[in-house]
Amino acid sequence: MVEGRIIRINGPIIQAKGMASAGLYDVVEAGDLGLVGEIIRLNGDIATIQIYEDNTGMKVGERVVSHGEPLSVLLGPGLIGRIYDGIQRPLEELFERTGFGIAPGVKTHPLDMERKWPFKPLCKKGDKLEKGKPLGVVQETEYLQHPIYLPPNKQEGVLVEVSPEGTYTLSEPIARMEDGTELFLCHSWPVRNPRPYQERLGMEEPLLTGQRVIDVFFPISKGGTAAIPGGFGTGKTMTQHAVAKWCDADIIVYIGCGERGNEMTDVLREFPEIHDPRTGRSIMERTILIANTSNMPVAAREVSIYTGVTLAEYYRDMGYHVAIMADSTSRWAEALRELSGRLEEMPAEEGFPAYLPTRLAEFYERGGRVTTLEGKKGSITIIGAVSPPGGDFSEPVTQHTKRFIRCFWALDRDLANARHYPAISWIDSYSEYGEELKGFWEKVNADWATTRAEAMELLKREQRLAQIVKLIGPDALPDTSRLVLLCADMIKNGFLQQNAFDPVDMYSVPEKQVIILRLIMDFYNRALRIIRAGAPLLKLRSLSVIERIVRMKSQIPNEKLELVQEVKSLLDRELGDLEKEYKV
Repeated sequence: MVEGRIIRINGPIIQAKGMASAGLYDVVEAGDLGLVGEIIRLNGDIATIQIYEDNTGMKVGERVVSHGEPLSVLLGPGLIGRIYDGIQRPLEELFERTGFGIAPGVKTHPLDMERKWPFKPLCKKGDKLEKGKPLGVVQETEYLQHPIYLPPNKQEGVLVEVSPEGTYTLSEPIARMEDGTELFLCHSWPVRNPRPYQERLGMEEPLLTGQRVIDVFFPISKGGTAAIPGGFGTGKTMTQHAVAKWCDADIIVYIGCGERGNEMTDVLREFPEIHDPRTGRSIMERTILIANTSNMPVAAREVSIYTGVTLAEYYRDMGYHVAIMADSTSRWAEALRELSGRLEEMPAEEGFPAYLPTRLAEFYERGGRVTTLEGKKGSITIIGAVSPPGGDFSEPVTQHTKRFIRCFWALDRDLANARHYPAISWIDSYSEYGEELKGFWEKVNADWATTRAEAMELLKREQRLAQIVKLIGPDALPDTSRLVLLCADMIKNGFLQQNAFDPVDMYSVPEKQVIILRLIMDFYNRALRIIRAGAPLLKLRSLSVIERIVRMKSQIPNEKLELVQEVKSLLDRELGDLEKEYKV
């Protein structure tokens, strides 16, 4: 233990003298209240410390104590369903003890140390416990089985004692190794250190979200990285909510990083009421929430994303697929900027620190699909929201983020103003995972790649025609060009637009997604031949099948896709009559 004295206070940044024996990134207790902080710079015996709690009222001369350990989180059963602040303090317990607002210096355990967990051993006395070999399992929720491993920072060895099957608290040892090391149901891990794995794997399986514009046009793989940039009011948070609710990840880690408190309140109110379509139980049974809202200490906002990704790595190591929603990385970058300014560092573009790209890279690189130490396949998918001021995608956070992600869901203000949600622009967005996921989608529908390419090309043509329409109006265009406008509207209204409050439309299975888009493209291709044979566009516009195709998304449930045949039959009948009439 190292003890020093505060000699300078600059907001959440303080300096303490007498800390020569302390280490960089050691956790400290600062001031008379013992506020949690972290050493971020050492110069001789003077340590620069960032405080993760409200340090209003702190005085020069108060003591600082370092325990010689890095900032860590406690990992074990009981994480699921909890809501933490940026340094893993459970907010429910803090509210019970202090009421509204978080009183500085309050100490709590991240996990319930008194709750008993049912432990089933998988090893016996005399077995060699290796990294990645499960010591036993705990049934954390009805849905989630929680293996207990040797912590990666512990040495392998022979077990000399293993507790029998029964119920144990997190503070009771469940095994002992020959070197005297006791093992528990939980262990600590430094948040800034990535957890080890055997091998990084390629991207083969999509993270299915049920959102058609994402899954078909701009898919993301399990283990992929994506950014959702957009100005205020374009629907970043709602898009992340929809992905978190419906994606097929095993675990969701939702990080509210510097966002407004009412947005986290919406999450807390909505998520417990949402039933997981796979298990029929509350989605909170596979969700961890980290809330570091805009009125909380700025230094804790900076560390909150490391806390979230460390929790995600813990469940990835069990072979689960984890999805992280970081909302928003811009607020996190602003915290970096404020702390950098107080440290009197040389600013880079727009005042952000020069190491902003490095920090972003460190965060996104902790995603990926891997072979775990046990040999299982696990993944972390990172989806970060970016809030560029004024919707300017050329600002530093957006531009640097694009260097480290492979999926870009750009939100468009014009779409949001037109109440078109998700407001993901099909012109500015892109995904580099399409080719890697082609094999999966062609098993769903062999025409996926062709249909996707045709639809994207049609939307690009409509974008070019829109400029001409503004100048001369649509009536001056030939019927073939007006057909492009008609079918592009069918794609927008019948496929891309999705109602999060419609019980049928809020989630689409992959088969339904491709079927809808294929029908629209079949209509376009056949209608184009009919027009070229001499038919006026007016005859095509009057067909009832157009309305039926557009309404398929909300009229045909996922489990009744056989009803699509009725629409196909209507399409064949109405277009067939015109084909006969004009001898196509």
